[in-house]
Amino acid sequence: MTVFIAMAVVLTLLALAWLVRPLLWSVTRAGVSAQRLNASIYRDQLDTLERDVARGLISVADSEASKDELQLRLLDDTQEPALVQQASHSGFWSARRTAAVIALLFPLGAGSMYWWLGSPAAIDPVATQKMNDDKVAQMVDKLAERLKASPDDPRGWAMLARSYKVMGRFAEAEQAFLKAGELVNNEPDLLVDYADLLAVRAGNNIEGKPLELVNKALALNPQHPMGLMMSGVAAYRRSDFTVAVAQWEKLLTLLEPGSPDAQQVEADIADARAKSGMSGATKSPAVPAAKMSGADAGKLPPVDAGAAGAMTPEKINQMIDGLAARLKANPADLPGWVRLARAYKVQGRLPEAEQAYAKAGKLVDSDPDLLTQYADVMATRAGNIEGRPLALVNKALTLNPKHPIALMMAGAAAFRRADYAQAVTHWEKVLTVLPPGSPDAIQVEAEIADARSKGGFGLMQKPKP
Repeated sequence: MTVFIAMAVVLTLLALAWLVRPLLWSVTRAGVSAQRLNASIYRDQLDTLERDVARGLISVADSEASKDELQLRLLDDTQEPALVQQASHSGFWSARRTAAVIALLFPLGAGSMYWWLGSPAAIDPVATQKMNDDKVAQMVDKLAERLKASPDDPRGWAMLARSYKVMGRFAEAEQAFLKAGELVNNEPDLLVDYADLLAVRAGNNIEGKPLELVNKALALNPQHPMGLMMSGVAAYRRSDFTVAVAQWEKLLTLLEPGSPDAQQVEADIADARAKSGMSGATKSPAVPAAKMSGADAGKLPPVDAGAAGAMTPEKINQMIDGLAARLKANPADLPGWVRLARAYKVQGRLPEAEQAYAKAGKLVDSDPDLLTQYADVMATRAGNIEGRPLALVNKALTLNPKHPIALMMAGAAAFRRADYAQAVTHWEKVLTVLPPGSPDAIQVEAEIADARSKGGFGLMQKPKP
């Protein structure tokens, strides 16, 4: 922005100097003498007469008469002309005043015209990014309006779901996936995208409905890369390392050998083999948490580079720190702050996660998922959900009154302050959005029963979803 302004000023000054220079500096014009010119002409004519006489073209008497006539004309043309007095301009608009007015109005006019017709924000990267984000949001909103008017467009709903997911509007993305209907069930890419969304909303937990969708995608396409990766991750988390290795080895055959993705998968396979006791890898030594302090607290411990391949935890830490450095240079990247906050939360760097959520600003304030995540970080740090965390939870419920995590947190807050009736009210709403008989639903029913017994108002029939 500063460079552009400097260049514009220099160019304006050059143009201005070119305009006012003739007004400020008088120019002496070298003219041609009329007397010398006339004398030269008559001299040529006399020479011509003499040549004509010599060749016998005219007589001597005619020549003399012509010479007399030429001499009379020469005397007449070479008389001194009367001096013409140059009129002095004594009016208001002198040359210098005109130059001063031009010097004042030219830059003001150029600047005003650019401000009116130009786009100063186009050279501001932060403003440009915001403008692009606004345009994308407008396009997505227009698509949503069109689908409301014409809901029988499954591909449109799928496109809207993916757009919402990229924008971090996870609750709306899930609703759009549901409205896409059978199209999702017949396309592996959509099944995996839907599964990834549900896993993110469940706190990166792939078990349950997300894993069902992943398995369905693999039934349609056994070599779907993202499906194999997620299936392996789910198996790894439930300590089924044999299945994890099998899925990731299938994935490895689909990746370019030596690529960063292939190296990461090789590292995951080596880690799974080490944990399961399978041959082919050596388990990396762990670093006790007690030995980590200061700047290293909360970061992933280092592992053996031979077992982990190229993507080691140290490099993951470097990537996260690199993201943090980029966001300091571009603080208007709100989705970037959300990604950084989640990364910090996974690493256990809760103070930094809280600061990153705060810098995400309006993006967090408009998303119930992000509000509950922010509240969870603050509550974990404070050891208490009351106060600011509960205010964030209530704000999330204002945006989505049936948000399961927010309802659970609000119920827990009410239970802790012995407001058992309010806790039961929140948790009964949770039951309406959970699959009946699922582990989560059974857990919530147990919480409701406990609250009822402590509240002394007996058992009540569970409301139907």
